[in-house]
Amino acid sequence: MQEFINENELDDELYEHHRFEVAKGQQSLRIDKFLMNVIDNTTRNKIQKAADSGNILVNDVAVKSNYKVKPNDVVRVMLEHPPYEHLLKGENIPIDIVYEDEQVLVVNKPAGMVVHPGHGNYSGTLVNALAYHFDNLPMNSSERPGLVHRIDKDTSGLLVVAKTEHAMNHLTKQFAEKTSEREYVAIVWGNIEEEEGTIEGNIDRHQTNRMQMAVYPDGEKGKPAVTHYKVIERLGYVTVVSCKLETGRTHQIRVHMKYIGHTLFNDERYGGDQILKGTTFTKYKQFVDNCFKTLPRQALHAKTLGFEHPTTGEFLRFNTDIPQDMVDCIEKWRTYSKAVQIEE
Repeated sequence: MQEFINENELDDELYEHHRFEVAKGQQSLRIDKFLMNVIDNTTRNKIQKAADSGNILVNDVAVKSNYKVKPNDVVRVMLEHPPYEHLLKGENIPIDIVYEDEQVLVVNKPAGMVVHPGHGNYSGTLVNALAYHFDNLPMNSSERPGLVHRIDKDTSGLLVVAKTEHAMNHLTKQFAEKTSEREYVAIVWGNIEEEEGTIEGNIDRHQTNRMQMAVYPDGEKGKPAVTHYKVIERLGYVTVVSCKLETGRTHQIRVHMKYIGHTLFNDERYGGDQILKGTTFTKYKQFVDNCFKTLPRQALHAKTLGFEHPTTGEFLRFNTDIPQDMVDCIEKWRTYSKAVQIEE
């Protein structure tokens, strides 16, 4: 029998840390197992303690950890302190500003910088830097100042930041309606046969590895995602590609490219930090290890960003150079592919 907690036991000063709406196709599952699948860096023990304290709500009613979630349930995790990412402190961190006016800011984010505070990263983020350098940035729907979209920690490249409420609303609508332009450059394992193509398939969290996303081609889970790719240069066992996003799902390019058999080079989370193509020769292994050291992250750069200016209506397009670590890695592969007979 599923247990509920008396609402009178709830602390009036609880703060929402997580909110999830259970998918329509979700099978009956204990809530502690469900939350293990959707919250990064947590343990079942922590979830069960939160439930015992009355801090897990389903449809605004506190439940025990043996409650079984149903489709369309709204699950909330409440704690006695505000989320750490809401305790935002400005930090004097340099920002590479590509463009700025009264409405918008375009930033070139370096690899290794987290975009916003979250579990395990409460300082040193782009949002900490923005809070220091700019006053009164508008909050997005997740209470993060200025952010219209995000890119992963170890992805480099362009982001647009809204400086006014009008800009936030205007830009958010453009990203939702797919009228913005985003092009990435990636190095992927393998020689892609086609010169260009389109990858389609819903993306949602992986069913067994909650640190990964996965493609659900039949649309049984997740949100629609579309990536258009085009070969830039073939370098034997790796290929340099351009990827244009039609949608903007978490890890979209990383998971879509893996789905078609071309995992991003040195993408540790998706297995790209292993030798996926090539020979068994020791010298080749040493060469790839050197490439990994040259480019110690997934080979992905947000190169081009385009959007309509919130007030002038002009379509602005910005480009950045491919960062040096990717340039050096590409050059190593270029030299190798010319010197060695590549086996198909």
